[in-house]
Amino acid sequence: ADIIFGIDLSTKSDEVSNILIDLAQRETMNNSVHFARLFLKEVKEQIKLCKNTQRSADFAVLTSPDIPSMLLELGYLSNAADEKRLQQPSFRAIVASQLLTALDKYFFERHERKI
Repeated sequence: ADIIFGIDLSTKSDEVSNILIDLAQRETMNNSVHFARLFLKEVKEQIKLCKNTQRSADFAVLTSPDIPSMLLELGYLSNAADEKRLQQPSFRAIVASQLLTALDKYFFERHERKI
């Protein structure tokens, strides 16, 4: 992982590399939070959400310095009501549709910012 946002860190000093990694992680976290908010805005009218909908954790899949990410928990298989809802094609279709809408908005906004 010597390349962050197209910058070869192997040619940089440790101090410069650390600064660039920190900036990349900050940008990535901001993009991740923005995408999560877009998704929550799309889905909140369609499905019941828990009160604390947006949280963070240091899971390996969420901590890439240059890849925005979001972990989506739809329920617990140990909970009978959650399991039943997760088995419903209509529920899964709503989530998939709203996820696609949020992704479209996210990438449209990113494209617009670059123009």
